[in-house]
Order: sequence, then C-alpha cells, then structure tokens
Amino acid sequence: MRTFIILIYFSTIFSYSQKKMITPPYLQKGDTIAIVSTARKNIEDNLKPTIDLLEGWGLKVKLGRTIGLDYYQLAGTDEQRTDDFQEQLDNPNIKAIWCVRGGYGTVRIIDNLDFTKFKKSPKWIIGFSDVTVLHSHLNRMGFESLHAIMPVSVARATDEAKNSFCKALFGEQLAYTLTCDALNHLGQAKGELVGGNLSILYSLLGSESAIDCNDKILFIEDLDEYLYHIDRMMMNLKRNGCLSSLKGIIVGGMTKMNDNEIPWGRNAMEIIEDAVKGLDIPVVYNFPAGHIQDNRALIFGRQISLSVSATESKVIFE
Repeated sequence: MRTFIILIYFSTIFSYSQKKMITPPYLQKGDTIAIVSTARKNIEDNLKPTIDLLEGWGLKVKLGRTIGLDYYQLAGTDEQRTDDFQEQLDNPNIKAIWCVRGGYGTVRIIDNLDFTKFKKSPKWIIGFSDVTVLHSHLNRMGFESLHAIMPVSVARATDEAKNSFCKALFGEQLAYTLTCDALNHLGQAKGELVGGNLSILYSLLGSESAIDCNDKILFIEDLDEYLYHIDRMMMNLKRNGCLSSLKGIIVGGMTKMNDNEIPWGRNAMEIIEDAVKGLDIPVVYNFPAGHIQDNRALIFGRQISLSVSATESKVIFE
C-alpha cells in the first residue's frame, strides 16, 4: 500500500511538471482590448498613439476607470485598481487586458483578484516591469501571458517591438535571431520561458506568486537599480537553487543602473555573469526586451528553443 501511494505521489509531481500551459485565444479583428492601470497613475493625455495603433490593427479599445485617477503615486486606491482589473477579467467582451504602465503597485492588489471567470474564459494579460507580478502569478496558475510594450511606451517603441507585439496578439510565430555577445554561453536548450523584471521576481520569492525555475528558461531585465542590488538579487537566485535548476537564461536590458560613491566594480551584465558563470547552460546577454525602445514581445509560459553559437543566438517560440 505504501509503495502504491509513493508511486501516485511521484506520478502527480511528474504530471504537474509536464503540464501544458493554457494559451488564451488569439485576437481577431473587431476584438476589444481594455487598457487599465494596476500600479502607477497615468493622468497625462498620452494614449492617442496607442489607440491609433490598435485601431489600425482592426481592434477596439476600452479605457478602464483607473486611467486618469490620481491617488498619490498610484492610479487610484487599491480597491479602485482591483475593481477595474476585476471588471475587465470578468467581462466576456474583453479579449485582452493591457496594463498602461509599470512603476509599483500591482503586488498590492494581486491577492484580491478573483480569477474564477478568467480560468473558464482566459484572455491575454499584457505588459512588463511591475506587471511581472501578474505574469508570475498567472504562470503558477498554468496560463500563458504576454511580456511586451505598454501603452505609454508605444510612441517611442521601435517598429520591431510593435510588430512583434502584433504577431503575438494575432497568433503569428515569434522567432528572433541576434548577433553574438561576448558574454554569451554557447549551447542549446528547450524549455518553458518564465521571468520578467528581476526586482519584482526577487520581491515575490516566498509568496504564492513566486517564480518556478525548475527546468525553465529564465528571462530577466531591470531598470534604475543600484549595482550592488543586482548582485544581491542574483546571489539570492543562486543560493535558493533557482539558477542551478534552469535550462537556459536570457538577459534583457539592464537600463540606467546606479552606482555608489565607492564603485561596485562591475556593470550589471558582469554581475549577472559572475553569478551564472559555472552553469553548463546557454546564456544570452543583451536580448532586446525590457526598459528599452526595442522591447520585443515574449510569451511567458510558452515552450521555446534557445540556441547560442559563436556567431548568433536564436530564440524560437513553438
């Protein structure tokens, strides 16, 4: 009897680790995207380029009630931001929810959201930076999500970034070929892509939304952090076993880093390299995603092939 129970236990664990992520329906012309804020306020009149872009793709736009709200740094109180996001989650006419900007605040509402209707009728959740809270939470729930430009960044985003976002929304295959970076680790891997903003991933550790690194390919990026903070976060990922359990790593933009009066002695990429240098897995540096104008779309929860050679790197989404 004991042997039977043990077999069931390991069978359940194996099935969980091999489970197929759920892909929300791709968008079609005529569908509606809701734009909301889960974090920092957006009180500027700055969304015309975004609305023009979506309407040019044949989509409709609904602005959530948090757009224009002003509550200190945030787009309304926690209750207002929760209610707005919940309304879009539950509305069957909304096919995707696009977070207007990052900043800070999504973690304050994540535990108050009810994903019951979303589980029955999933939709794409889109954004990056602070939206990593939603990406990681949805990944643990078994759903894919879209790491991409946000409405406030459309006007300055490259054509490549916007085109990759469009492809992801409408279900066209994503594939990227990059020139070689001197820090890259050569190799090949296949696995599920997870990750997002390093600081947010670090802040979620120990919670129900914490990242699962086991047999995954990890993407990280960050903005406006002190270099020693990057080292502290990478040491945490190393010491808790996340890095050693990965199949590959993709490092995006490490933008506008800060240093102390006494220098740390390494830049952000060198700090990351110091943490991963002993791993026998492919690593790509300076991937075009993150807090940069050329912020290419990534589908979290999707299986990808990662190939890193001496001449080029390829990231291909299944």
